[in-house]
Amino acid sequence: MSRFQGRDLVPGPVKELGERFAGLLRRLGAAQDNTALGDALLAAWSTPDRTYHGLAHLQDCLAQLDGAEADPATRDLVEAALWFHDAVYDPRVGDNEVRSAAWAAEALPAAGISVDLADQVARLVRLTARHTPVPDLAGQLVCDIDLSILGRAAEEFDDYGRRVRVEYAWVPEPAYRAGRARVLQDFLHRDPLFQTPAFRRRFEHQARANLRRALAALDQPT
Repeated sequence: MSRFQGRDLVPGPVKELGERFAGLLRRLGAAQDNTALGDALLAAWSTPDRTYHGLAHLQDCLAQLDGAEADPATRDLVEAALWFHDAVYDPRVGDNEVRSAAWAAEALPAAGISVDLADQVARLVRLTARHTPVPDLAGQLVCDIDLSILGRAAEEFDDYGRRVRVEYAWVPEPAYRAGRARVLQDFLHRDPLFQTPAFRRRFEHQARANLRRALAALDQPT
């Protein structure tokens, strides 16, 4: 499944997404009907203010996972983290990942998942706050999947940048440019940017070209 972030081609098959989430919970050990949790997550991802961090991003992350190499247990753990990683999203605050992780840590045991698995999912969600290097494959995959947009074709990367700007429309242009430049420069300074060999081969070179181009544009006078 391939997704292009720039198109509004979601909400798409929301029913299929709900069924996918229900299947994931069953594989993780849930026995009861957890339709309400799936509906709550889909509703959270679907708010109209999410011009980038919405259902299209979730679907794209799941598509990247579908194409990644991992054993079934790791894949399910990563998928659970992807479902929750931007479940709470408010660009005006700085603790979205912490609150998203807390939701996972509370909701998954209530759905019948072991506390240990829920804690592992919450840890993976928290990694998306900084995307710092980690030794485990699950953590590496979550970070690489979330950052894979940086290494897409120039048109898709530029559309991603425009959509993020809309989410931060309340920030004055000079302040946004300075803050965005710091974020992108931090990514550019990482060597490597992607932690898994497969994502590095696929996205590293294009990501660096995109980041340099975006930084040059941010440095231009308005």
